[in-house]
Amino acid sequence: MTRALILGGTADASLLAAEIARAGQDAIYSYGGRTRAPADQPLPTRIGGFGGVSGLADYIRREAITHVIDATHPFAAEMSRNAVDACAETGTPLIALERAPWTRAPGDNWIEIPDVNAAVAVLPEAPAKVFLAIGRQHIAPFAAKPQHTYTLRFVDPPETPLLFSADVIVSRGPFTLDGELEMMRRRGITWIVARNSGGDGARAKIDAARMLGLPVIMISRPRRPERLRVESVAEIMQWLGHRTCLGA
Repeated sequence: MTRALILGGTADASLLAAEIARAGQDAIYSYGGRTRAPADQPLPTRIGGFGGVSGLADYIRREAITHVIDATHPFAAEMSRNAVDACAETGTPLIALERAPWTRAPGDNWIEIPDVNAAVAVLPEAPAKVFLAIGRQHIAPFAAKPQHTYTLRFVDPPETPLLFSADVIVSRGPFTLDGELEMMRRRGITWIVARNSGGDGARAKIDAARMLGLPVIMISRPRRPERLRVESVAEIMQWLGHRTCLGA
């Protein structure tokens, strides 16, 4: 009997959970715990870390997991490495649901850099209005350039004071192109810092930046381990042995 573990936290993982529930598949959805009020899922849900490779391997054995699906954020490289090692240790089949990264379109003004520290270095010395679209766990290095006016957007309000002055928007995506254009114009945004997450749910800010002619400091994805990977929910369902297609 098949029992899947979804390592989730993304819009793609939620789509997968809905399709698995429709198919009557036995599965557990796991949140990493970074969001205080995660979206409800149609599957049994757990929240929090596993305790590294050994903890994940113990969980796979204890819960009789037969298949693991890594549908974590493209920047969650440590979790992906842990999944590869834990599945190797337990002999559990593993697949990744990983959306393709964004690619440049005509009119894009991207500055592609490898990490957050490089993004800080690229920002100008003269005061600018910067939209940091990178998640709260990555913003601390920007305290090195406090001359800028920062706009941040989080799913949850910050639990602790920020290290620099910033205007915080609390909102959950997906976001629309019209909404992103209005936000950037109203706040006078002149620079955007983003991670190359890919997918449609967060793309509107990139399209808005192109339309407004704004520079985007684009942080490249970290290296993730080699493993079987696909880009669609339908392919995951086929891997699990279902012929159903998304929305069927």
